[in-house]
Amino acid sequence: MEFKYLVIVVLLLILISLGKALFHLSSSKPADSGKMVKALTWRIALSVFLFVLLIVAYTQGWIAPQQHVH
Repeated sequence: MEFKYLVIVVLLLILISLGKALFHLSSSKPADSGKMVKALTWRIALSVFLFVLLIVAYTQGWIAPQQHVH
């Protein structure tokens, strides 16, 4: 159950980083372009981390696909 909360927290961090990048994109200051790149870099790093975490969790048996009964 705690693993689900970890995934949700990482997804929220990805959304926050994307929001920061959007804020810096809409700003007209030249220094904000570097901040936008940094925010997008964090988003990519968090996305890769989440992907690797899900793959490792699946291979270790921590998570399993749901089986639907008809």
